[in-house]
Amino acid sequence: MSSKTYELNQSFLDSQEKQKKLYKRTLIIVSISQIFGGAGLAAGITVGALLAQQMLGTDAFSGLPTALFTLGSAVSALVVGRLSQRFGRRTGLTIGFMVGGLGAIGVIFAAIINSVLLLFASLFIYGAGTATNLQVRYAGTDLASNKQRATAISIAMVFTTFGAVAGPNLVNVMGDFALSIGVPSLAGPFILSAAAFILAGSVLFIMLRPDPLVIARAIEASNLDKQEHKTQTLQLENKRGIIVGAAIMLLTQIVMVAIMTMTPVHMREHGHDLGEIGLVIGFHVGSMYLPSLITGMLVDKLGRTVMAIASGTTLLLAGLVAAIAPGDSMILLIVALSLLGLGWNFGLISGTALIVDSTSTSTRAKTQGTVDVLIALSGASGGALSGMVVASSSYATLSLAGGFLSLILIPVVFWSRWNKK
Repeated sequence: MSSKTYELNQSFLDSQEKQKKLYKRTLIIVSISQIFGGAGLAAGITVGALLAQQMLGTDAFSGLPTALFTLGSAVSALVVGRLSQRFGRRTGLTIGFMVGGLGAIGVIFAAIINSVLLLFASLFIYGAGTATNLQVRYAGTDLASNKQRATAISIAMVFTTFGAVAGPNLVNVMGDFALSIGVPSLAGPFILSAAAFILAGSVLFIMLRPDPLVIARAIEASNLDKQEHKTQTLQLENKRGIIVGAAIMLLTQIVMVAIMTMTPVHMREHGHDLGEIGLVIGFHVGSMYLPSLITGMLVDKLGRTVMAIASGTTLLLAGLVAAIAPGDSMILLIVALSLLGLGWNFGLISGTALIVDSTSTSTRAKTQGTVDVLIALSGASGGALSGMVVASSSYATLSLAGGFLSLILIPVVFWSRWNKK
């Protein structure tokens, strides 16, 4: 550590006021980057399956794009987590967003030359942007107190809404723009994604100084010098918290990704155009992020357990509504996908808060990256299997299966409470 870095760290150790100011500044920077990061998510979830369907000529593999970029996000989550642990949030998150932007550019070229192999490889790389967009939420919690953590996560997520909702609703605009420059219309949204991810990375690289994780580590090390070492019992409780937090996020991700992935294909088969599909996905993504401020406060006030159970119940409702909704009913599809997003929101924030509660800064970023790998792999499984389920059965079957799967959250949560007694 250089003398300049040591002096900077020491200045924050000696002043709680400076710590509070850095916490607020970090939330602002994270929020700005999330606006761009949210816009970058739009292409993959809105037109990824449609682009694959068009290039492959079959629905059976329509879930592959989601599977590939979620698999790519799994690998990226591990790398970004390790880079963040070693070099700080700024380095890890910047690299992740930049790589995601390159992946989006690759998808554009794949569509131009009609190369399925390049499409799949690029979607895998594009996953780095989606993984990084999720990991940014942790940066806001590095300097937060126990009672601020869920709220800090929610602030980062709610700003994702601005980009994430705008993106799907710009599908037609970006499609027309793409056609005007000689690019297939379904690749248009990936032009937006490339620019958005690169801008998000640039914001973090330029503005995220000093690094919140580096400062948090210095503060924790200083506090530990004044306290006794943690007991083995507390360590076991922390491991249990990580397991439960990861299980909550893993299950909600499987259900959300599976139903979300096949909704555009289901709608297209019932005569809906890209604008209508974008509207439904826009409501879905808005529900994933917009309620975050309220969710964060509820998680901090009512507890992680209550909101995890609410997540399972809401996802069950989403599956039931999606299953009974007529294919030509925009209203019911909007309700179903909104409930799907809301249930995911409850699960992500309560699960993330549990992970942060259960880790120390010495291993936090690495553990968070590892957990996000499992989440991404679960999403990849949901995306890959969703197309096969619909091809062999129906969208209603997929929705019902997802809804009932979400109920596993309830025994998981009660298991964790029983072990604490």
